[in-house]
Amino acid sequence: MTITASGSSPETAGRAGPGSGSGAGHAGGAGRIGRGGRARTHRGRRHDDELPVGVSRSRRSRILVLVGLVLFALYSVAPVWWLIVSATKDQQGLLYSNGLWFDDFHFFDNVRTVLDYNDGIFLRWALNSVLYAGAGALLCMLVSVAAGYALSRFSFPGRRLGLGVVVGSFLLPQALLTMPLYLLFSKIGLADTAWGVLIPFTINPFMVYLSKVYVDGAVPAELLEAARVDGAGEVRIFFRIVLRLMTTGSATVFLLSFVGNWNNFFLPLTMLRGEDKWPLSIGLYFWNAQRTDSEIDLTTLVLTGAFLSIIPLTVIMLAMQRYWKSGVTLGSLK
Repeated sequence: MTITASGSSPETAGRAGPGSGSGAGHAGGAGRIGRGGRARTHRGRRHDDELPVGVSRSRRSRILVLVGLVLFALYSVAPVWWLIVSATKDQQGLLYSNGLWFDDFHFFDNVRTVLDYNDGIFLRWALNSVLYAGAGALLCMLVSVAAGYALSRFSFPGRRLGLGVVVGSFLLPQALLTMPLYLLFSKIGLADTAWGVLIPFTINPFMVYLSKVYVDGAVPAELLEAARVDGAGEVRIFFRIVLRLMTTGSATVFLLSFVGNWNNFFLPLTMLRGEDKWPLSIGLYFWNAQRTDSEIDLTTLVLTGAFLSIIPLTVIMLAMQRYWKSGVTLGSLK
């Protein structure tokens, strides 16, 4: 009888072979399952390790974030909803109905009254607001982009000092400069004129700095050098190259300036005396101040006029959203 190396016969080895193979298979499967479990655990641990230090995934934190977002949304939307509802009511509905829900629908009657009151002065205020906000934003965009381009792509003595002055200037409250501007414009005859509002709207240090940030990321210095080598002048380079590359940044500067100018209150209140020169913000404030002294209650007119005054802002925000969304993202990355 032949003895195998293991000390068992071939028949015994043959009979033990299948069982041994099955045991090995089970062992291998268990090994694979163990390795797979360890791999999945490792992947899960690696995914958790990607979170910032001190941050853990918990249901409580997600609920708190969700509650905070809901409260912020209610805080932002509730005044607008109240204004929309109030603009559809008459005086009796404002006094005796639920302030957050509709009553009898009088919106078109209120709009007609607003447009006809005091010989249609509301339309004059609306045109003044479009002039001050639109022209001021356009001039601010051109000046800011040009100044930001100079601070970003030109080397001249005092460049860093100028940038420091710009940064320090937009830290000052604009209301702090209103009275000195009024005294200055009174001496040169610009008080109570449209220029007394447009000139301060044109100069905005924050927009200059924002434009510089956009130029740093959107205008390659090599392209400017190639244009100079080809014989292009600086004015042509600015209008034909820089402004085209700065479409997103320019639109963002224009939009932010337009919204700020449209809602500006203290500067027009200080500079303008004539009722025919007021923007909507001052006109509605004047109506609200005399609503109890007038022959008719102006509360409905003030609320309807306030609702009408936000329509141009909504339109321009929706029309330019593809610019300001990408523009704000680019600015945040820089």
